[in-house]
Amino acid sequence: MIRDIVVIALIVTGCLFFIAGTVGIIRFGDLNTRLHALAKADNLGLGLVLAGAALHAGSLAVAGKLVLIWVVALVSSATAGHLLATSPAASSPAVSDADAAPPTEPDPDAPPADRTIR
Repeated sequence: MIRDIVVIALIVTGCLFFIAGTVGIIRFGDLNTRLHALAKADNLGLGLVLAGAALHAGSLAVAGKLVLIWVVALVSSATAGHLLATSPAASSPAVSDADAAPPTEPDPDAPPADRTIR
């Protein structure tokens, strides 16, 4: 009885962390803060859900496999976050529609663009 309540509490808390990570992705503006929200909340949420599943399984072999799954997810999340954060897209400032320059008319005194195919 108590074990079932703990399992439900772990899984529900993990799902709440998943929801918080999703809200962070939607709400934050730049790539780095989105990655931070996703990586931290989802890794903790996955850990809690897998802890609940391991406790529910009752087998040490199943619990070991679930811990291994969590470790692989932690490593892959850190690797993907690092690759995305160091990509050229992360270093360029985000441009929104409000920040974009209005369209301009072409300069009539400018020479024509070179449109030859080579």
